[in-house]
Amino acid sequence: MKSHFVTRREFLAANVAAGLTLLTASARAAGISELYAGLKSDDFFAGPLKEEAKVVDQKVFTEGPAVAPDGRVFFTNASAAKILIWNPKTRELSTFRQNSGEANGLLFDHSGRLLACEGKSGRVTRTDLKTGEITVLVDQFNGHPLGAPNDLTIDVKGRIYFTSRLPNDDPKKNNVNSVYRIDPDGKVARVLHEPDIHMPNGVEVSPDGHTLYLIESDGRENRNRCLFAYDLKEDGTVANTRRIIDFSPGRGGDGLCVDADGNLYVAAGLHKTRGTSETLDTKPGIHVVSPTGKLLAYLATPTDTLTNCTFGGEDRQTLFITCGDFLLSVRTNHPGPKLKS
Repeated sequence: MKSHFVTRREFLAANVAAGLTLLTASARAAGISELYAGLKSDDFFAGPLKEEAKVVDQKVFTEGPAVAPDGRVFFTNASAAKILIWNPKTRELSTFRQNSGEANGLLFDHSGRLLACEGKSGRVTRTDLKTGEITVLVDQFNGHPLGAPNDLTIDVKGRIYFTSRLPNDDPKKNNVNSVYRIDPDGKVARVLHEPDIHMPNGVEVSPDGHTLYLIESDGRENRNRCLFAYDLKEDGTVANTRRIIDFSPGRGGDGLCVDADGNLYVAAGLHKTRGTSETLDTKPGIHVVSPTGKLLAYLATPTDTLTNCTFGGEDRQTLFITCGDFLLSVRTNHPGPKLKS
């Protein structure tokens, strides 16, 4: 498969188009749009976007990029219930697993095993790449089925945190939108839940292990579209809630990752409205946000609504991005955290 490098003209055109949309949206409401002026994006992004792979299927919605210890990029086509592999060395796209339970977020644990949030199956699984054995880590809580697991992260102690969403908002009848923790011994605890949070999406732990970040992305009126930070305590619970950046009235973030310096790379924004209360104030692209919530840099994505991103490459300075039908990449000036083993 040929790779297509986005030319500077194409890249600028995408930014101009996004800017025109932004002006229209800003006339309606103030919010995230006020933060884009004066960004030093070249301090973070070292080159143009590159098309790594285009997914061709009956239905395509790419999500959940995760880089294996050998450098291969695993990501999902949630709509077709497939987990895919992109090999940067051979430049080949292949299918790792079909009937994936509409897996969304992916992650490799400290032993190199693949963790998956299976949205339709309502479970989080772990796959041993050597044997192919799939282990169900959790599929219920308090005797009730989980909502659709969406995204996940892992801390230095090997504890897994994942987001779960479902229509129910009555905790007496069933589980509600939540963030859960899976301890190394298999015990599952609920860390956050509705009404304290609304629509949990991407989740990440800071490189020093002291902060848990959560993206909220609820498209309904007067609901959270922001990035929360929490102190992550020794026992895996959280405290000191703070909203560090608000994407309202635009689309909130979807997935995110963190660089070695603790800056957050958030996939956020819409290319077109989708029948919600979300405006186009949030430009579609990667937003680099400091741990204190300052917008530091922005990279436009030219097509479709992007979903997630992760660091890879031998030097950990390639950011892989899932966006519509595509797996994209861009070189960065800041590396991602070193892989834990």
